[in-house]
This record gives sequence, structure tokens and C-alpha cells, in this order.
Amino acid sequence: MDKLLALQAFVATVRCGGFSAAGRSLGMATSSVTRLVSSLEAELQSVLLNRSTRQVGMTQAGQAYFERAVAILEALAEADAAVCDGGAQARGRLNVSVPVEFGRRVIAPHLGQLLERHPELEIALRLSDDLVDLPGERVDVAVRLGSTLLSDEVVSVGLGEFTRWLVASPAYLACQPPIGEPQALLAHQCLRFDFGAGAPPWQFVAAEGVQEVAVRGRLQSNNADVLRAAALAGQGVALLADWLVREDVASGRLVRLLDRYSITPGAASGAISVLYLPNQRGSRRVAAFVEFLRELLAG
Repeated sequence: MDKLLALQAFVATVRCGGFSAAGRSLGMATSSVTRLVSSLEAELQSVLLNRSTRQVGMTQAGQAYFERAVAILEALAEADAAVCDGGAQARGRLNVSVPVEFGRRVIAPHLGQLLERHPELEIALRLSDDLVDLPGERVDVAVRLGSTLLSDEVVSVGLGEFTRWLVASPAYLACQPPIGEPQALLAHQCLRFDFGAGAPPWQFVAAEGVQEVAVRGRLQSNNADVLRAAALAGQGVALLADWLVREDVASGRLVRLLDRYSITPGAASGAISVLYLPNQRGSRRVAAFVEFLRELLAG
């Protein structure tokens, strides 16, 4: 029995929900998949799958074995990629984590260019606004917006900066007090990003100094596009990244306010950074993605 092939057959059967579907995914006959899984069970002297005419399910032993089999196959794929990754071409799978809306709006529309440029590169794009544990979550590259915690355990490469714009809809502004200076926001509904650790005041920086305003509002969200939608619907004033609302401002759907100030939530920065582990230095896959993102932001 080819043990590696048997592991692949077992994992594919579980993921596909049956032997026939697993065979199609592996390009093998159903009988071959069934034989490999049966041989694996015979060697282990344990039943891994419960068979029925309608479906295949894992036994308790099968569940435990499946988790370890997946880890083995992923580790092998990573080992293969690591060996191939030192060559002249970017090859293999690259697991990338990016903030949700930045990934959807800035990166995703241009990924085809990266894949065309590197025909042997495979991208697994994960959208998440959470801080990821690179080694624990098997992430090769993480894109982060704003302040980044630096340590010797992570390489951080700065690629650019974004600014935050204070915006509201014309409909909202038409029926609310005018906003001519930062303190006027105390009389308004402010749509705030939920950082999960208190609500930082909005900081306004100009040539004459810094002002902090402890804005208030009935809506908070940890997703920037939710706040954008609320601003478009006339629900209040939002502080959002320029790349998120630039088209809305250009079309007149939103109005930019107090643009002579540099505005941030608390002391947050506008840095755009790429993070990866030190053992990824020299990786052609990582370098290809960093180069792609650098060009994208420069354009």
C-alpha cells in the first residue's frame, strides 16, 4: 500500500463526503479510493469511516486520524514549497491574510495580474480584520493597516500609508448643525469603529496644534463597510480610510469634512505593512506578493 496515497484518499473521502466524489477530485477510480481506505483501516486495525448507501461519516477514531492526516499532508506540501521557493520563479501555495474591505476593494480586483505574472504561484486569500498568529494559523504573509506591533519574531515591511477622511452624506448635513471645527462633532451622531478596547477620541492635527474630541454615537462596528453604508444612508459622520470612500466623495454621495486636518482615531497610524516570519526571508513567493502590493499601492 502506498501510505501517502492512502492518506490522500482518506482525507479526500472525508472532505468530499464519499468515495465517488473523492475519486473525481483525485482523478482516480472509485474502486481505487475504496481499496486504499480499506487497506489503511486494515493496517491500523481500526474503522475510520462509517459507510452507508447515502453517505460516509467518520468514526471517533477516524476523526482523530483525519486531523493528523491533514496536518501531515499540509506539512509535506509546505516542505515541497519551501524547496521550490528558492528558485528563480515564485512557485507553490502562498497563504495571505488581509483586512476584509482592503482585501475586497484594493487587492482582489488585481489578483489576476499577480497570477498571470507567476503561472506557478497559488494564492489562498483569507479575509480577516483580526490579528493573526502567523505560525499558528499557517499564514505566510499578513497585510496590516495602522499601527503594527513589532518584534524580533516577525518581519515588518512598510509599503505605504493611507489617510482617514471625515465624511457624511449631503442628506445628513442638510438637516444637522454645520461642522466648521472639530468640537462641533459633539452635537452629531458619529459612526465609530469598534477597536474592542474602549473608544479612542478622534484626534485632529493641524499647523496650530492637536485637538482631541471624545465623539459619541449610537452605532459602532468592527467592519468599516458597515460604517460606510450607515454614512451613505444619512445616519451620521464617519471617519474612514480614503481608499474606502474616495469614489463616494468623487461622486457626491459623501462629502469630505474638515479636510485641513489630519484625523485619526486616537494615535493610530496610517501605515500599510506586510508581515512575515523571519524564515520566509528569501522566499520567492513572499517577494512576488510584496512586489505586487508595492506596485499596486504606488499606482
